[in-house]
Amino acid sequence: MTYDDFNNFCRSLPATSYVVQWGDSQVWKVGGKVFAIGGWQKTGKPAFTFKASELNFEILRDQPGYRPAPYLASRGFKWIQQHDGPENSDDELKYYLSESHRIVSSGLPKYRQKELGLNQDFTKK
Repeated sequence: MTYDDFNNFCRSLPATSYVVQWGDSQVWKVGGKVFAIGGWQKTGKPAFTFKASELNFEILRDQPGYRPAPYLASRGFKWIQQHDGPENSDDELKYYLSESHRIVSSGLPKYRQKELGLNQDFTKK
């Protein structure tokens, strides 16, 4: 996945915002909270960082091309970095980015989720 592909996908998720920070990293937020970062890699290869569930963190931490995210994971946060993505892994990465968006948006206060139109249960009247 290229950075353009990454940005286009993150932009397609609901209620997102974009900022460049932390040494030119491409940072995506939902409700003001970070859910995905493009960059943070000293080599020329793209790197993508995202929040993971407990299970996904345990699965990915030792997989080729993935690692606990520098800085974040060392502080006890469940963040993973795809630093050397396998060929044809775009769909997999999109899944993890979507999950990160869901995890982060679910942690927002309920009133904020409602304001942003996120995680609404439309079966209730």
